[in-house]
Amino acid sequence: MPEIQKVPSGIRGLDELTGGGLPAGRPTLVCGGPGCGKTLLAMTFLVKGARDYREPGVFVSFDERIVDLAANVSSLGFDLVELQEQKLIAMDHVVLDRQAFQETGEYDLEGLFVRLGHAINRVEAKRVVLDSIDSLFAGIPNAAVVRSELVRLFNWLKERGLSTIVTAERGETGLTRHGVEEYVSDCVIVLDHRVIEQLSTRRLRVVKYRGSAHGTNEYPFLIGRRGITVFPVTSLGLAQIASAERVSTGMADLDKMLEGKGFYKGSSVLLGGGAGTGKTSIAAHFVEAACRRGERCVFFSFEESPSQPTRNMRSLGIDLQPWIESGLLRCHSTRPSLHGLEPHLASMLEEIDDYRPHVTVVDPLSALLASGTQHQTQGMLLRLIDHLKTNGVTALFTTLQTEDDLTHLSISSIMDTWIRVLNEDVDDDVVRQLHVVKSRGMAHSTKRRVMEITEHGVRLKDEAPKSLRSQ
Repeated sequence: MPEIQKVPSGIRGLDELTGGGLPAGRPTLVCGGPGCGKTLLAMTFLVKGARDYREPGVFVSFDERIVDLAANVSSLGFDLVELQEQKLIAMDHVVLDRQAFQETGEYDLEGLFVRLGHAINRVEAKRVVLDSIDSLFAGIPNAAVVRSELVRLFNWLKERGLSTIVTAERGETGLTRHGVEEYVSDCVIVLDHRVIEQLSTRRLRVVKYRGSAHGTNEYPFLIGRRGITVFPVTSLGLAQIASAERVSTGMADLDKMLEGKGFYKGSSVLLGGGAGTGKTSIAAHFVEAACRRGERCVFFSFEESPSQPTRNMRSLGIDLQPWIESGLLRCHSTRPSLHGLEPHLASMLEEIDDYRPHVTVVDPLSALLASGTQHQTQGMLLRLIDHLKTNGVTALFTTLQTEDDLTHLSISSIMDTWIRVLNEDVDDDVVRQLHVVKSRGMAHSTKRRVMEITEHGVRLKDEAPKSLRSQ
């Protein structure tokens, strides 16, 4: 049986988990508590529809003034004034006189239908947003009237084939306060904004979608510079193309351990080890080699300011400053505790989408645990890695890893290459070692190599002595 027709929402990730967007010509209910992003989701649906899909729309607000709405979404690049001048959208702020309703005791939506119909005809609208339905019926004590008019409103919209989003506040015992909207809507989306241990997370769930299969999980979503983005991990699939091309690690000795060719292009590399084992130094070699090839690189640091690794790497003969000045290398430093995980992910993905790097380094991955639980961090990293792989970005992640925690963050299984570096106490000295635990698709060396950090960079020597290998 063919699925119903759909219209793209223009919201990244939402169209993916709904299999193409929202139901065409039918109403969709978006409900949730205050501040969860209902109006922004609805506005994105309307603006993207008019701007990207040539489907003009009408936005009717029962709460906010149009000038305030325009100011609120201008930071997302939504120019509502220009869109109105181009007759791609029509905006209307309906002020309801609740006192008149109470005095006369009469209430119906005929006036709204006339007003809405005029706006629809003016721009030949295909999409409509009503924000929010609670304000429209606030002050009406007769529940039967509210139910009757709600049903009449939804039928009016469906009869005209309008793809509609109706927003509503979440009720105390149900999805909505009136308990009717969810039954007469063809699609129901619930938004949630929760704070756990002082860290906030927004989540989206498609509760109902008549005539269509859809993702049923709860998905984190972000509100960033580009508006709303949903990251449905389970619907991303595993369709990334595996490149046969290889890129140098920047260390000739390490390249030799990887068939003399280095990492696969577009692969993910986990570099784990204790404090002071040289993880950032190895990452700096990788970045410098990419820049020398003329490739764009992004270095995300969660423990040091941009100038610190640049200064420190000079002592190893690695000068990253010329690459920063040439624009081939961008460094972003942020304290992990500054945001929750989702804002961190949003800013990283925006930078990756804007700059389109060939190589990305995250140093260290384990610092993000300060922004969420282990489970939340794993989910966030999975979405980041999927995004990098989909875009063919070769990524190196350093992480603080101890002997007792060999599969730190439980993400080693999703990495293509896993390298461990460790320090061993020998008499009065410390011997650094490097070990390639795994590297998919190649016959890599499994030998432990002694590693030295010199003024000429990181060097690998012969195999580690047997006394060390047995430890």
